[in-house]
Amino acid sequence: MKNKILIVVIIVLSIILMIEVSLKNKTNFSFDLPKNDQEKPKEEYIDSTIRVYDPSTTKITNMPLEDYILGVVAAEMPASFEIEALKAQAIAARTFASYKMEHQNLDYDVIIGVADQAYNTIEQMQKKWENAYQENYEKVKNAVNDTRGLVMTYEGKVIESFYFSMSNGQTENCELVFQESLPYLSSVDSSWDNETLNNYQVTKEFSKEEFCELLNISCEEISISDINRTSSGRINTIKINDKLLKGTEVRKKLSLRSTDFDIELMENVKITTRGNGHGVGMSQYGANGMAKEGKTYHEILTHYYQNIEFSKI
Repeated sequence: MKNKILIVVIIVLSIILMIEVSLKNKTNFSFDLPKNDQEKPKEEYIDSTIRVYDPSTTKITNMPLEDYILGVVAAEMPASFEIEALKAQAIAARTFASYKMEHQNLDYDVIIGVADQAYNTIEQMQKKWENAYQENYEKVKNAVNDTRGLVMTYEGKVIESFYFSMSNGQTENCELVFQESLPYLSSVDSSWDNETLNNYQVTKEFSKEEFCELLNISCEEISISDINRTSSGRINTIKINDKLLKGTEVRKKLSLRSTDFDIELMENVKITTRGNGHGVGMSQYGANGMAKEGKTYHEILTHYYQNIEFSKI
């Protein structure tokens, strides 16, 4: 009888021991989960600082990159544009700035103005938008915040994200404007830019004397010949009198809106342009046209910049 009682006691103790071991194993169960099933710490975006040179004051200001991008979007694109177009502009501006920050070897990263990107201070936004300031500011701020830290890359490197106002219906190959071929900046359709837009086609008039002086040519008799256009319809080269000029050179010297132009010689010289800007990269009005059709910023940017990816800086 005593042996039977001892056996029962041993069995009970064994069961208790097994339960304790099981409970201990359960408390350690989470450490045995596969790594990708465990909770990962969230990556926090750390805003970098950009050095901005203002030629009007000759001062260099260090400011948070995202604050700078807000000022650029406010200056570069009408706040009335669709939100997806504004998001596309924010990413293009941030990418351009990031590229400059990586490649600039001066005391500053970017210049305020046409050399790099326009920029508006809060005071300038208030003056420009007046009673619509708060509404427009929130809209632009949301476009920047919703794309915070996003840039475009090609083969792992931040791209040189040129953009401009309005095309003539097509964008231009990069090498025909900036003398450098970039695989993500080839000519694409931009049919959203057309005659339905205000100032798509603009005529500018010069006196013959002014025309000749600006181009540094003889004014005894003006002749236009040998017009060579690119595949996008813009003038690549043109002979004026006996001088062969690049279309980009004529545009710069005459302050024309684009290199898609026609010259009409009458009592004065009339030049009619189509579109506005250098034509490389994203058309801002084209982006807005795409957004009106329901396209997202992702679709807009992958149309104007080929084979790119999106990365967080």
